[in-house]
Amino acid sequence: MSQRNHTKLFIPGPIEVSEKTYRAMCRPMIGHRSGDFKKLYGGIQPRLQTLFGTTRPVFLSTSSAWGVMEGAIRNLVSKKVLNCMCGAFSDKWLDVSKRCGKQAEALQVEWGSPITPELVREKLAQGGFDAITLIHNETSCGVLNPLKEIAAVVREFPEVMFIVDSVSSFSTMPISMDELGIDVLLTGSQKALALPPGLALFAVSERAMERAKTMGDRGYYFDFVEFAKNQEQDMTPSTPCISLIYALESKLEDIFTEGVEARHARHAALNAMVHDWVKARGFEFFAPEGYRSVSLTCVANNREIDLAEWVKRLREKHRIAIDGGYGKLKGKTFRLSNMGDETKETITELLAALDDTLA
Repeated sequence: MSQRNHTKLFIPGPIEVSEKTYRAMCRPMIGHRSGDFKKLYGGIQPRLQTLFGTTRPVFLSTSSAWGVMEGAIRNLVSKKVLNCMCGAFSDKWLDVSKRCGKQAEALQVEWGSPITPELVREKLAQGGFDAITLIHNETSCGVLNPLKEIAAVVREFPEVMFIVDSVSSFSTMPISMDELGIDVLLTGSQKALALPPGLALFAVSERAMERAKTMGDRGYYFDFVEFAKNQEQDMTPSTPCISLIYALESKLEDIFTEGVEARHARHAALNAMVHDWVKARGFEFFAPEGYRSVSLTCVANNREIDLAEWVKRLREKHRIAIDGGYGKLKGKTFRLSNMGDETKETITELLAALDDTLA
């Protein structure tokens, strides 16, 4: 039985948060229009821009990433949006688009299959689209979509704004917003950044900001133009979650002390450890070779294990939580996260606990 006093999360988010990060959140509160806040907010910009691969400002939104995902639709879609759909979260974006009163069309593939550049080109060539949404790493089924190749296709259609969700890939691998021509790159705090939930981070290209200015129904809370106006003063449009921004500052210290490239390499190495375990135990991957996430592994339950019971045994005996399948994949897949602050030692502990409770 584990001596830990809490259940350690190896689910794909929220993930484990370090003591150092929690301590950062306990700093005294400051006014969000004060000089202290401006110093905090302005001070983290250069490192955020490096991680985003952009010279554009990085905005902080007190919301889940879904707030910004909806905001991107409201700010940028005037004609029709193409929603690329390959899993639970990307599928949901079509519903969000329609609920915002926008014309939306699905590019749907089977869960577990990637969105390919050829499919994107075929759809966009039909015309009428002025935006496309893509989830880089579909967390629900562990599919990593070929971002660079899709970006090259989207650039062939200058009218089309490219909106990318990097919620579970951000900081685990290189994503260069400016180089790829991404118009909105967004992420959330609770996955690879290993912060508690409640903060979204995003950057908006210059041309996307110009498009937003022409939209009469972009709302207020997620109005990109309001974010830009306040950003000029190192502030946010409305009261931000200051404690989480303290945590973010602390996390950026960790990332840049380790080194961004070293962080990417660590995620790849830990992911490979999990993949080796999957193959050695006779399981199969849900996503095809070449399109697998580096931050988590979605494993097909081809051995027909009682996943609910296994998840329960892991929690009771080792105080470890894994995910027993999301949505319609419940019981058919399980997901193991290796993102955030995980190390060779912690992944070794996870795999040993899996072996101990698998029988």
